[in-house]
Amino acid sequence: MPSGSLEISSGVFWVGVEDWDRRVFDAFIPLPYGTSYNSYLIVGSNKSALIDTVNPGFEGSLLREISQILAPEKLDYVIMNHAEPDHAGSIPAVLKIAKHAKLVASKLGVNMAEMYFKVPHERQIRVKENDVIELGGKTLRFIEAPWLHWPETMFTYDMAEKVLFSCDFFGSHMTSGKLYADEVGKLLQPEAKRYYAEIMMPFSASVQQALDKVKLLQPEKIAPSHGPVYRDPQAIIELYEKWARGPLEKKVVVIYVSMWGNTEALQRVITETISSKGIEVIPYNLTVSDVSHVLRDLVDASAVVIGSPTVLGGAHPLAMYATELVASFGVRGKIAAVFGSFGWGGGAVRRLTARLEKGGFEIVDALEVRGPPEEEHFRRAVTLSEAIADKVAGET
Repeated sequence: MPSGSLEISSGVFWVGVEDWDRRVFDAFIPLPYGTSYNSYLIVGSNKSALIDTVNPGFEGSLLREISQILAPEKLDYVIMNHAEPDHAGSIPAVLKIAKHAKLVASKLGVNMAEMYFKVPHERQIRVKENDVIELGGKTLRFIEAPWLHWPETMFTYDMAEKVLFSCDFFGSHMTSGKLYADEVGKLLQPEAKRYYAEIMMPFSASVQQALDKVKLLQPEKIAPSHGPVYRDPQAIIELYEKWARGPLEKKVVVIYVSMWGNTEALQRVITETISSKGIEVIPYNLTVSDVSHVLRDLVDASAVVIGSPTVLGGAHPLAMYATELVASFGVRGKIAAVFGSFGWGGGAVRRLTARLEKGGFEIVDALEVRGPPEEEHFRRAVTLSEAIADKVAGET
């Protein structure tokens, strides 16, 4: 977004911050393009409300943006859609200046605000589904949206302007200097999908419930707490529908790590064989790959194949890390195969298989080779690949 507050609709202002330098989120998610902390100021004829704040350290920028439109001490409400610090971390600074403002949050949200930000009970307003606050010519309606991606999450809807403030939902971690999604270009969709994979995919049931609520609202703009504002909401709604419950692609993601080239030799045969069957296949060498890209491709993949050498009786640490993510992040394509190699004692394939099965995956085939693979092992790799390809072709 350009610097300075921006009016996105009548009486609705973006007063957030772009963090161009941040490179990791939650000590896990890479941020190659930084991120934004979107805060929105709603001004009615009688009262005003601030929806979400910004990450700690940016309080001064937020207050300066607000002061371009309204003296911060005159704020009436601070609405906390979500208690995570990147959204709510500046609440104490705002409430310290806006001494008469009340914090508005969900039932669980007010408890979290008291715990994390020491907001006293007398300065809180607890809201539930379809409760409203009147600002004068503007009505803000609250929609419960639990587990997107914390239990206290809610949406705020400006009924007059039909703007949905969706917090993390429909977000993306990126800075671009642009306010609107249609101004960003081709970079946005893959980054929105990566964000979905990392933040929303583990909560697909909640995503589907929230999508149903959003479609009933028919918003004309969607203003998330990260990334650009959508003035064509249907575009991102349709993408979320596809990612959450649409048909899977005829696609296989192959994830592997190889120490001395033996597992990699099997991977090449597996990848080439699956591809020869007309199935899209995307290999990721974990020593040089970003696992968030792996998760992004798994959003709509039908199957995953994981390969690892044995290390100390188990799988390579990179393979175990990736498998843990695959098994716990709500991947919809539950078809899998496992392969690997070992020197004097196996164990990698057994460990990976057990974790995937615990995550609800159907293991179509498994192959573990001692030493450098020979012709018979490559034939087995072809058999494994054909089994995966046939299963994917039949499932999609």
